Amino acid sequence: MTQKISVEWEALLSELERRRGIALASSGPERIAREHKYGRSTARERIAKIADHGSFLEIGTLVTTPTEDGSLLASTFVCGLCEIDGRPVAIGAEDYSVEGGGTGVHLARYKGGWGGFIEEFAIGYKIPLVMLINGVGGSVILQDQIGYPELQSANPTYPMFDLLEQVPVLAAVLGPTAGSSAARAHISHFSVMTSDNGCLFAGGPPVVKQALGLEIDKFALGGVSIHTRASGLIDNQADNEDDALQQIKKVLGYLPDNVCRRPAVRADWTANDQEELLGIVSPSLRRAYDVHALIRCLVDQESFFEIAPDYGKSLRTGLARIEGHTVGILASDARFVAGALDVPSSLKQAKFVELCDRFHIPIAYLVDVPGFLVGPKAEEAGVLKFGAYALRAIQQAKIPVITVQVRRSYGLGGVATGSRNPMSLRLVWPSAAWGDMPIEGGVEAAFRAQLDAVPPEQRAELKAELTKRFEAQTSIWRAIENFGAEEMIDPRDTRKYLARLLKLSCRKPLEM
Repeated sequence: MTQKISVEWEALLSELERRRGIALASSGPERIAREHKYGRSTARERIAKIADHGSFLEIGTLVTTPTEDGSLLASTFVCGLCEIDGRPVAIGAEDYSVEGGGTGVHLARYKGGWGGFIEEFAIGYKIPLVMLINGVGGSVILQDQIGYPELQSANPTYPMFDLLEQVPVLAAVLGPTAGSSAARAHISHFSVMTSDNGCLFAGGPPVVKQALGLEIDKFALGGVSIHTRASGLIDNQADNEDDALQQIKKVLGYLPDNVCRRPAVRADWTANDQEELLGIVSPSLRRAYDVHALIRCLVDQESFFEIAPDYGKSLRTGLARIEGHTVGILASDARFVAGALDVPSSLKQAKFVELCDRFHIPIAYLVDVPGFLVGPKAEEAGVLKFGAYALRAIQQAKIPVITVQVRRSYGLGGVATGSRNPMSLRLVWPSAAWGDMPIEGGVEAAFRAQLDAVPPEQRAELKAELTKRFEAQTSIWRAIENFGAEEMIDPRDTRKYLARLLKLSCRKPLEM
């Protein structure tokens, strides 16, 4: 029997539906059509793309945004709980079509984006946070609603930075983004930006023109190539928002819900033919090789996801699986500055190691590094200062670091490729070579006066004689005989060793 609704309830429910209609209409058909014209979606449309069908539970639906003409629009920020591949996730999305997605400074409490409800919800329930960013940060229209200027140093940031120590935080920049919204993208463990619409900056073109008198296009100021190749502010680029959301889903799949858990182990994995390794890597130190091919051969098929591929290219970083277990991959790439660690690659290593250490992901480091980058430009950029960040991160990591010595390892750059914690060890290929510095450079440095004292025609002969003398003293076979590294292996056995060690790591109790 259907219960008749009273007149009082009908009035209240009717008002609820009216207000819900305002919220779901977003900025209205004209502004939504404009966003669609540029290949951008509304906040709720983006959430629907990434969330499991029907799983989004919105919170703060009826929040409104005042406009210049006094009318009310939907909220600039949409947030709530959803599931992504069956996992609970807190999600927030700026709606650029509503007053540029500006931070809700007019509200009694931020809904999220720059500290607020959705961030507190994520840290409270210890679930991942996904941020879909496309906003202007501040808005003079919304600021006007307060009636007085806010002292910015008094604005809380809790729990944005606390979140980074507790749960995965993933951010996608899907359109023009400025100010606090732009900074928010970097306060994450992984960030991606679209190449068709994404751009971010501390201050946009109008602000730059006002401050510097400079006319500049928004993409030239802060497009994807700026931030994935030069500044390193954003990890990955995506073709469009669909691609960006798929990357967010993929990275989330490698990570646990929080720091109290380990990443899930996949049962559906397939190995590659390890015989291919001998064809990928040449023992000759003078021949470069495709490090991506090396990585793909070692890990489960189709499991490698590279992070920050366009920044610090001498070092490749990414997440993968070996026999279904998540592993962080660090790999020297000799095709760029001979594989040396420079400032970008050092910063890249430090950030990636911290990510893996935070979420209990063991690291496999495929090493072929001549050391830190040398030269006047490298010194001016502070290569040793930033290189120390890379060294400190890996030396202080509590996770196992399995150093696979593929070829070279020299100087402080070599020190930054391993860890001496009790779970870490070094697997050496017969193609390896290491020392304080390459022999030829070391002979030049140590015997310069002696070499310069002989006639030019005798110099090469003397250098060859000195080099041969020191080669005998730097034999890796002699180092292995003296337990200078834990184990020398056939390259084709590398995956087998890594798999065993990853499984062992999974058995170790978590230490919080």
